[in-house]
Amino acid sequence: MKAKDFDQKFEAGEDLTPYLDLSQAKRLRSESQSISIDLPIWILERINQEADRLGTTPQDVIQISLAEHLAACEFQP
Repeated sequence: MKAKDFDQKFEAGEDLTPYLDLSQAKRLRSESQSISIDLPIWILERINQEADRLGTTPQDVIQISLAEHLAACEFQP
């Protein structure tokens, strides 16, 4: 498929997945490293409550919260 046709399909909101080779796709900066952190019990309880509310894991709540905080703190020229 030509780039022009691909762009037209994209602009039209079509699903482009059938046209992509995802067999070797990688998420950028997705490598992870385990850390250990001590948190007060009240923070852990709040994290667990939020995870239950969202139907996800406490680890996801922590990762999302940190990512949102860091995005908000990024330097804005």
